[in-house]
This record gives sequence, structure tokens and C-alpha cells, in this order.
Amino acid sequence: MTDTERDELRFAAEEEKDQATDTSRNWKLLVVDDDDFVHRVTAMVLKGYRFEGLGLTILSAYSAAEAKRLLEEHTDIAAMLLDVVMETPQAGLELADWVRNELKNKLVRIILRTGQPGEAPEQEVIFRYDINDYKEKAELTSQKLYTAITTAIRSYRDMRSIECSRKGLARILSASPDLFRAQSLGEFASGVLTQLAATVCQGDDTLMARASGVAAAKRDGQFRVIASTGKFEAARGRAVAETGDRNVIACIERAAAIKRSFFHDDAFVGYFRTASGSENVIYLQGTRPITEEDRSLIEIFSANISAAFDNIDQNTAMGDTQRELLFSLGEAVETRSAETANHVRRVAEYARLLALKVGMRDDQAENLRLAATMHDVGKIGVPDAVLLKAGPLSESELGMVKEHPTIGYEILKGSGSPVIRLAAMVALQHHERWDGLGYPQGLKGETIDLVGRIVMLVDVFDALGCDRPHRRAWPVSDILAFIGEHRGTMFDPALTDLFLEHRDEFLAIRERWTSDG
Repeated sequence: MTDTERDELRFAAEEEKDQATDTSRNWKLLVVDDDDFVHRVTAMVLKGYRFEGLGLTILSAYSAAEAKRLLEEHTDIAAMLLDVVMETPQAGLELADWVRNELKNKLVRIILRTGQPGEAPEQEVIFRYDINDYKEKAELTSQKLYTAITTAIRSYRDMRSIECSRKGLARILSASPDLFRAQSLGEFASGVLTQLAATVCQGDDTLMARASGVAAAKRDGQFRVIASTGKFEAARGRAVAETGDRNVIACIERAAAIKRSFFHDDAFVGYFRTASGSENVIYLQGTRPITEEDRSLIEIFSANISAAFDNIDQNTAMGDTQRELLFSLGEAVETRSAETANHVRRVAEYARLLALKVGMRDDQAENLRLAATMHDVGKIGVPDAVLLKAGPLSESELGMVKEHPTIGYEILKGSGSPVIRLAAMVALQHHERWDGLGYPQGLKGETIDLVGRIVMLVDVFDALGCDRPHRRAWPVSDILAFIGEHRGTMFDPALTDLFLEHRDEFLAIRERWTSDG
């Protein structure tokens, strides 16, 4: 984005702040000397000092120990006037060494000020202790003190800017892989808000906690909030127009109209349009005006955000296609095996619900919902004469039916898709019993994968409630009694308890997806 574009996009007047009364952003000077007169004279000489519109806050330490405490408490000290001889002849030099090598503070500018030059020869200490300037107290007139402090603060400003840019770029690089791994648009947008706030606030946890933002996606002609932070936390899921914040509404509408990103006062408004045409807007409001360094980092980060939005959009489309294919294939198997309509759908929904009850994450439960549609895919390898037989099955026919878990596993196991690999596990194990009397492997207890135990239980629950060629559907009360009676034999005891505890929720799914549902 060019400077001209930035100027054109400032469509609201910026308020002038009275910086003279705002001391929180002052430059900080630490005076370390055991002579109180030095502190009083320094404060008098530098009274009213300003550099680039900011004043000077002077911190006083009368010993090296006190200076260490202040340096640990104030990580943004720009310059330090340091006496050499204090509680010991080498106290100042030892403090300088501690600052650079133990505190690892390379930014603070150290001006060594000594009344006894022989105790600390200039050439030696400048190199050995990483001292930035060396002044004898006798030569440090008011004007020279002013000049030395200004030179030190200017150097600190430049080095801090470089360091902030370095940290910001490192943060962007480290954040990018995590963002690209995000599975949903909302999850991704939430991560973007967090990383943008961290970039703008440069690791200041206090500022970051006060940053606020929304991520909005256009749905059915209007922008809806898919992620939010700070004062906008409660806006998630609502239309942007319902947030009640006129500035947010105006900025998002502006971004959608001009179809590009811009900066506005203390806010960044990012516009992202994917290759498929979907539109997303990020609004982040900081706690101070956005600096040129912030803008450069945000613009670099925005390039990653744009690419990631495209990836998420493509992944979402592929996921939708995969879901449609899985359910279509599951329903095709259901039709061929004369299952009651919506059996596959109900088993999938039951499996997701029980997975959530047992503590799976939302994304894991959703993957199981999709995988469960394939639990009977192996039945395509069972002859129709056996699969559709109205009467009891012979031993050999029963053996054919018992092969369908293995057939299903062989069909699905070679896929590179995590969902299809999960479906292969479900297909193989959904007839294994807790007591080890199931098939095809005779697995027992927790040697059966959790997903196999979940689908086994909900498949039986639904199958008993459906009419089959050789029997009528069972009443709900009989089905629930059967499940309870087989707790610890057919079914995982813990899953059985969860299922029965939440039976009403499972029955609601059953009611929703009835044969004519």
C-alpha cells in the first residue's frame, strides 16, 4: 500500500492527543550515582527536555543493586548515566557487565560518567563493557549533557525500531504454520486476530490484552462476525450491523466498498477476497496510533493472511465435497442392504454426540461423524441373496456377513485422507465386543479403538429400532433395557453410562431422522 493510498483512506478525522500530559510514553533515563547532588543537578538541567514530542522520565538509583532492580522493572529504559565508583571502585563497571551479559539488555545506551578517570581508562572500558559513551564529570556541562542524552536516545530509538521489526518478523514466521494448519474459518480468523494484536503490541501483554478486534465473513449478503476479541468478544455470531459500534460498521463497510485494506487512526482494517469470490474483513483496534513499523509488519503479515484465506476457502470446498460423497456412498450401501432410511445419518449423528460426551474435541467428533457413515461399506462385498434374505442365515451365510468389516477396511485403508483412514478403523471394529466375543478380530476392552466402541454401541441402538427382513423393530424401552443389560459385555461400560445418562438427546436425534425425515 502506497503512502498516497494511506492518506486517501483516512476518512475520519484524527484526534490530537495532549502528549505533554501523557507521561506513559516518555523516554526513560536511569541515573546511577551514589551522590545525591548529581541526581538533583541532572534533574534540574534536563527539566523540560523533549525529543520527538515526548518528555523525559528520570529514574534514580544510588547503588548498583538498586539500579539492577529498576532495570528489571523497567525494560524500556532508553539511556543510563552510570557512575563508576559507588559502593565499590568497580561497581559501575560490574553493573554494565551485568546489564549486557546477564540481563541481556543490548538496547539501553550506557553513558559512563566518572569523576576518577584513572579508575576506568576510557579505551579499555568502552570495548570491554560495551559502553556507548564516556564522560568525565568535570567536562559534562549542561549543553554537553543535553547532547549526550539526545544522541543516546536517538540511538536507542533506532535500535529499538530494528529490534521490534526483527521480533515482529520472527513472530509472523512462527505464527504462519499454525495459521495454515487451522481447520475452520472461525479458528483461523481467531488466530489472525491474536497474531495481529501481538504484532502491533510487540509483546507487551498489557497492551495486547486491551486490543480489540473482529473478523467478519460475508454470508447471504451481509457480514457476520466469525471471531472476536477484547471489547467485541460478545459480537461473535452476530451481524456486523448488530454490534452497535459505528466505527467498526463504517470501517468494514468502507473496506467492502473499496475492496482493499487500510489503516485508520489506531486501527487496521484488512480486506481479503478469495479466488472463489468470498469476502472477509479483519478489524483490529489497538491502544495507540499504529506506527510505520507496525504498518510494515502488518502488510507483510497480510500477504500470509490472504494466501491462508484462499487455502481455507479451498479446503472448505473440498471438505463439503468429501462430506457429500461420504454420505452419498453410505446411503447407497444403506439402500442396497435394505436398511431403514436414514440409518447411516442417524448412526453418524449419534456417534458425534457420544464422542462429544466422552470428551473429544469438536473437530475430532465431526471427523467421527463423517467416518461413521462408512461403517457398513463392506456390505457391498456380501451377495444380495445373503444380505436380503428374509429368514435365518446358515452358518456359511453368517460367515459371509461377518466378512463385511474386513472388506470395508480393505476398501478404505489405503486413503491419504485422515477421515477415510478413521472410517477404515470404524468399518473394521464396529462389531468388536467389550468382552472379546465380537468379530472379525475378537478384540477385547480398550484394545478396541474408542471410535470402534462408540460406533458399535450406537449402531446396535439404531439397528434394533429398525424393521429388518427377519424381524420387527423393537420398542424403545426394550432397546434401552438391552443396552443396559449388556453393559460390560457387548458395550464399553463408561460409554454405556454416558449414553443412558443422555438418552433423551439420542432419542431426539432418532425422532428427527425418522424414515420420512
